[in-house]
Amino acid sequence: MPEGHTLHRLARQHQRRYANRQVAVSSPQGRFATSAEIVDGRVLERAEAHGKHLFHHYGPDLVVHIHLGLYGKFSDVKHPVAEPRGLVRLRMVGPTHYADLRGPTACELITDHEAEAIHARLGEDPLRKDADPDRAWARISRSRAPLATLLMDQKVIAGVGNVYRAEALFRHGLDPQLPGKALGRKQWDELWLDLVDLLQDGVRQGRIETLRPEHDPTLLKPADRGALCARKVYAYRRTGEPCIVCGTPIAHDKHLARNLFWCPTCQPAVARTERQ
Repeated sequence: MPEGHTLHRLARQHQRRYANRQVAVSSPQGRFATSAEIVDGRVLERAEAHGKHLFHHYGPDLVVHIHLGLYGKFSDVKHPVAEPRGLVRLRMVGPTHYADLRGPTACELITDHEAEAIHARLGEDPLRKDADPDRAWARISRSRAPLATLLMDQKVIAGVGNVYRAEALFRHGLDPQLPGKALGRKQWDELWLDLVDLLQDGVRQGRIETLRPEHDPTLLKPADRGALCARKVYAYRRTGEPCIVCGTPIAHDKHLARNLFWCPTCQPAVARTERQ
């Protein structure tokens, strides 16, 4: 599933190429056809992202809400406009580019109030200017749930997915099973600032690379096809491979039906009992 940097990258691209212009909107597949007719020809006022959600604002009570889910993908192509290929749920045509959306979990026309309700239920997004890390800390510091759960809980931190979870916890030497209430405030402040930096770097590069400058990426094997979004990482999808910091094989387990990766030496479980 695309992580938060992907949606913010899309929002910035759509803001740059389509905002403040009339946009032709259609649904070649037909599933969004009625809503597309309502916004077709209107001016896209702004595009924004919050976590893994994308919002296109066309005016009062006209918001196209998109969640890519596991299979959703936007393509963005320069003119000339080609005939739709495949199941295109949404097509936006601007002055110089057109964008096709395929396979999203959600693509719906909602009101401003409904959009506000989505924002309200989402947690703090490290990429948004209105993010308040104190609010996330208030929830984490009271929780007995492990960090592996809390970092992926979109009601706590919006936009962090499996890759950023594994990499952020590794970079800070944190046991994935450490309860939130056992995390120190200084540790949280450092973790939050690192998430901000990592996600901002992901927006700039269009991919996830988390190695610190002192760690040699040539020690890594080439990424497999399933890890193309994360080419230079410490733990994600490196099960059984040696940790490039200490040499310990990277561990893997299932956590709430999602894959969890960590280094047992760099992220020792003993730290959990010491902090309790």
